[in-house]
Amino acid sequence: MGPIIVLGVLVVLVFILLAKGVRIVKQSESVIIERLGKYHKTLTSGFNIIIPVIDAPRQIAWRYTQQGFNGELISVFKMRDQIDLRENVYDFPKQNVITRDNVVTEINALIYFQIVDPMKAVYEIGNLPNAIEKLTQTTLRNVIGELDLDQSLTSRDTVNTKLRLILDEATNKWGVKVNRVELQDINPPRDIRDAMEKQMRAERDKRAAILVAEGEKQSRILEAEGLRESQIKEAEGMKEKQILEAVGFAEARIAKANAEAEAIKLVSIAIKETAHGDPVNYLIAQKYLDTLEKMAAGKEDKTIFLPYEASGVLSSLGGIKEMLASKG
Repeated sequence: MGPIIVLGVLVVLVFILLAKGVRIVKQSESVIIERLGKYHKTLTSGFNIIIPVIDAPRQIAWRYTQQGFNGELISVFKMRDQIDLRENVYDFPKQNVITRDNVVTEINALIYFQIVDPMKAVYEIGNLPNAIEKLTQTTLRNVIGELDLDQSLTSRDTVNTKLRLILDEATNKWGVKVNRVELQDINPPRDIRDAMEKQMRAERDKRAAILVAEGEKQSRILEAEGLRESQIKEAEGMKEKQILEAVGFAEARIAKANAEAEAIKLVSIAIKETAHGDPVNYLIAQKYLDTLEKMAAGKEDKTIFLPYEASGVLSSLGGIKEMLASKG
């Protein structure tokens, strides 16, 4: 029975050693293998075989976020032998930074990074997550210290880009690629926030007053232009009216003059043919009679004063009457 037990123990040990010699690495992960304490190779995802006891995985510190007793998030560092090659994000706690105009403000940042060289991430830095956190904090202080508070609030994209470039260059030695850096919150002191709110309110009131003034100005301009156009149109209408009235009056006078000329012509011909008299005396007498008719119109008392010359005209009319009667 003794040899059988020994053989069974040896078989179990062989199976245990074989099991330890088989390493299955998950997708997007890798394992650093050391042989007798020296770097041997990097295991990629899939099925891998190592020599037990002689080969051993090298562990790396990794950062995890957990919720504390008071509900706040705390960072916990644990050792693991699998290196995550996916893009990771670290949310760092808030820190106080001083701007160029000596304003103390709280800022927290997010960093998105990815391990591209597992060997450098293990051997070039002792605690990679802690080193990334401290480097991000110090770089953030330096970058914000070069800007005023207003610039840091309005130039987040510029700050993010500058931080990313600096961190990417610094972490390149550690086999890390920094993809993005985002500033989450920028919290100035309460008195500074109150002053900024007053300033923004004053700016909004100023813009509103300017817009109202511009609206009133535009309204007055449009009203003046409308009044001017109306006056121009009215003047043009009056002009057209006066032109048309003048044309009509002229045409009427021309027509009346033509009619009078035709009448005088006919009267002259008739007088010459019938009485062989002078038509001028007839026309003068006719004008006097028309004038006398206008003078007598609208008067209650019919007292009319005739000029001295009117007697001669009337005698001319009488002579014309007698002359026409004798011819009849």
